[in-house]
Amino acid sequence: MTQKFSDCARCPFAIAERLCRTPNGKAPAFCPTRDLSQLTQASLKIYKQDKYAEFARQASIQEAEGYADKDLGYARVRPAKTRIEEIAEFANKMNFRRLGLAFCVGLRREAKIVADIYSDKGFEVVSVICKTGCSDKNLIGLNDTQKIVPNEPEAMCNPAVQALVLNEAKTDFNILLGLCVGHDSIFLQEADAPCTVLAVKDRVLGHNPLAAVYNIDSYYRSLK
Repeated sequence: MTQKFSDCARCPFAIAERLCRTPNGKAPAFCPTRDLSQLTQASLKIYKQDKYAEFARQASIQEAEGYADKDLGYARVRPAKTRIEEIAEFANKMNFRRLGLAFCVGLRREAKIVADIYSDKGFEVVSVICKTGCSDKNLIGLNDTQKIVPNEPEAMCNPAVQALVLNEAKTDFNILLGLCVGHDSIFLQEADAPCTVLAVKDRVLGHNPLAAVYNIDSYYRSLK
């Protein structure tokens, strides 16, 4: 018998009709709300842990505060806050004062603007660039032809040292800005403080990867 894994991305039912949104709602064959209820119960116990209880509560409060006109009903609510604002508000809710900013060298201008914004809001900002340490890519097994500029010394992106620098500074909350695919994964695994993402790396689309999704039937149809 073939195991049916969760596949919520392909649920055929309207969002208001789904079992995950309403009791007695509809569920496809691969519905985790119906078939994996024991995992839901296990997850609720996780939120009772001290390290998550207030974090989860404030995150949900922040989610709701990101909308305006809630008094007009769900169909009329509208987004009211940018992510850069919400990160600051959430950090204040959690009494985080020292923010870590791990950024890509390609977004160094943006990083300065972001650091200034959060500093102006009263946070202490510790920022660290991806090229910290100036370690050559040969040290992680690349040969000279695998570099961006072949046969030249080339500093590697070092998300591990970015995490260690912020750990050393004992940051309360870390913000990722434009780290490469894979490098962000290493940073998230090595950072001590909780992390969030302000922007991801997309060199082609101005760091807006969803642009390809929004144009999947036109300019980016070749992705299908």
